[in-house]
Amino acid sequence: MRFRKKFHFKISNLPYFTKWLILGIIIGVLSGFASTLLYYSVELSEKFFLGYLLGMHIPRTVGDGGILNYSVDRIYLIPLVVIAGAFISSLLVYKFAPEAEGDSKAIEAYHQKQGKIRWRVAPVKLVASAIVIGSGGSAGREGPSSQISAGLGAMVADILKLNSEDRRKMVAIGIGAGIGTIFKSPIAGALIAAEILYRRDFEPDVIYPAIVASATGYSILGIFYGFTPIFGYYLSPFNPVRLPMYAVLGIVAGLMAILYPKSFYYVQSRFSELKVNRYFKPAIGAAITGLIALPFPEIMASGYGWVQILMDQKFDLFPTFGMPVLVVLFAIPFIKIFATSMTIGSGGSGGLFAPGIFTGAFIGADIGIIFHFIFPAQVPTIAPFVIVGMLAFYGAAAKIPVSVILMVVEMTGGLQLLPAEMIAVSISYLVSGNHTIYHAQVPTRKDSPAHAGEYNVPILTSLKITDIENLRNLSINPEADIKEAKAMMTQNSVSSLAVSNQGHFLGAIYMYDIYQLNDGKVRTFMKTGVASVRPNSTLEEAWEIMNTNKSTWVPVVLNGAFLGIVTMTDILDIYRSKLKSLGISGESGG
Repeated sequence: MRFRKKFHFKISNLPYFTKWLILGIIIGVLSGFASTLLYYSVELSEKFFLGYLLGMHIPRTVGDGGILNYSVDRIYLIPLVVIAGAFISSLLVYKFAPEAEGDSKAIEAYHQKQGKIRWRVAPVKLVASAIVIGSGGSAGREGPSSQISAGLGAMVADILKLNSEDRRKMVAIGIGAGIGTIFKSPIAGALIAAEILYRRDFEPDVIYPAIVASATGYSILGIFYGFTPIFGYYLSPFNPVRLPMYAVLGIVAGLMAILYPKSFYYVQSRFSELKVNRYFKPAIGAAITGLIALPFPEIMASGYGWVQILMDQKFDLFPTFGMPVLVVLFAIPFIKIFATSMTIGSGGSGGLFAPGIFTGAFIGADIGIIFHFIFPAQVPTIAPFVIVGMLAFYGAAAKIPVSVILMVVEMTGGLQLLPAEMIAVSISYLVSGNHTIYHAQVPTRKDSPAHAGEYNVPILTSLKITDIENLRNLSINPEADIKEAKAMMTQNSVSSLAVSNQGHFLGAIYMYDIYQLNDGKVRTFMKTGVASVRPNSTLEEAWEIMNTNKSTWVPVVLNGAFLGIVTMTDILDIYRSKLKSLGISGESGG
C-alpha cells in the first residue's frame, strides 16, 4: 500500500510527456500480453470446436501461416457447435459481466461513465469472445482486444488513483492499443484511439501515449506471432488509371456502410424485444448463423483466410455447393453482414471490426471483378481492390477514415495503395453520412460529456455588470480618517473599501492594514493598481477577480470614473433570478 501511494504521487506530479510515456508503456505491456493471450485463446478454441468437433480446417492468412486449404468432416454439426459456443459465452457474460456484451462499451465508458470499467470485464470478454469466435460465430478479435485493453487501462487508472480525465484517456489509449496490437498496425491503432470516439472529430491528447502503447503492445505480440503483416506484402506498382474505379468502389462501400449498422441495430433491437431469457438469445442468433454457415462456411469466425484467398485470386478454393463462384462472391458481403448481426446483435461476445474488414474485402473483390471483365488490361488482378475495399468500407462504417488510410500502409508493407485508399475512403465516408456501427460515438468533442465543461457557456458569462440595476456606491475619500474607514467596513460587513475622490477611482484600503491603528489618513494606507471591471464586463469576470483578490466585491470603473461596486451577493442574486427564469431549480447550473 505504501509503495502504491508513493508511485501514484510520482506519476501524478511528473511532467506531462514523462507521465504519459510511462502510462503508455504500462498499457502497451498489458495490451500486448492480453492480445497475445486472446490470440492464443481463439486458436485453442478453434482447435477444439472447429478442429476436434467438426474436423474442419479453415484458411489462414500469410501472417497466420498462409495455409489456404479448407475442409470439413462433419459439416452437419456446424449449427450445433456455433450454438454451443454462443450459449457457453452467454452464461459467462450475463453471469459475471453483462457489460462485456457487444462491441461499443469501451466508447460508452469514455463518454458516459468517466472511463469506469469493472475489472472483471477484461477476463470475461477475453474468454467469452474466444469461445464465440473459436466456435465459428461471425465475429472478430479486434473488437474484444480493444475492450479488454480499455478495461486494463481503466484498472491501471483505478490502482494509481488517477482522476476521471486521465482515466478516460487510459480507456481511449487502451482501445487503440488493443486494435493496433492484434491487427499488427500500431500507427493506425494509435490514431484509432483518437478517432473512434467521434464521428467527425479527434481526441488529440491521447495520440502521443497511444503511439507508445500501441507500439509496445505490437512488439510484444510480434515476439510470439511474428511481425509479418496479416495479409503479407503488396508490392505491385500503383496505376493512376484505376483512380476513377476506386472512386466507384468508394461509392459502393459507402452505401454498404449504411446497410451494415442499419442491419446490426435492427437485429439488436428485435432481440432486445424478444420475450426470451437473455441467456438463450445469443444461442438463437447462433442457430441462424450456423444454418447460414452450412452453404456459406466463409462467414464463420473472422474469415481473414478467405480474404487472403481473394487477394491471391484462388477462387477454386471456395466451396460453392453447386453454385457459380461469382454468385457466392457477390452474395457473401450481404450474408456476412446478416450473420454478424445475428451473432453479435443477439448478445454474443465478439468484435465488429473483423467482419467489417471481411465484408469490405468482398465488396472490393466484386467491384474488382467487374472492372477486370470490362478493362482486363488495366485491372489484371483484383488484389488492390480487395485491400482498398476492406478499408474504405470499414473506415466509413466505423467513422475512422484517417486511421484506415494509414492502416493500408501497415497491412501491405508499402505506400503503393495510399492514393487509391485516400480517394475511396473519402468518398465512402461522405456517402455513408452519419451512419456508424458504433452508436456510442458522439459527433464531436463538444457533444461529449467528457468535454462538457470546455464547451458549456456558464450563465455568468451571459450576464453583464449592466444587468445589475443598482450599483452600491460604497467608497471613502482619501483624506478621511482611518477610524471612519474602519467604521464603514464594520457597518457594511466588508474587509476593504474603494477609495475615490470627486468621482475618480484611486484604489482600495484594507482592514488588514489598519485594524491595529487609530490615527492616520486613508491616503497613507491606500493600495493603488486594484483590479476593476467595466460596465460591459461579464459577471464571470467580476467573480474571477473577487476569487483572485480574496475579496467580496470589485470596483466598476469606466475611463477612470468610479461607478460603484459589485458584490458577491449581487452576483448570486442575479444568478438565482436567471436560473428561475430558465426554469432551473437548485443552486447549480452555471
